[in-house]
Amino acid sequence: MPVPIAELSSVATALDELNRRVVAIADQAASEHDEETASELFAVERALKGAGRRLQRLTTPGRPRRR
Repeated sequence: MPVPIAELSSVATALDELNRRVVAIADQAASEHDEETASELFAVERALKGAGRRLQRLTTPGRPRRR
């Protein structure tokens, strides 16, 4: 089955926007000295970045296929 590159690219764009929003909230929490919230949100940011990299690999032409 072919990979729906356009749809995955759209998801990646939405993921990037979500990541920006999470970072903004994390930065706000950090500036308000809410370290627990900031720490958790920065962990979410890392997870979202990882997901973005995985999506990018799926949508990159000529990528090696895993078996």
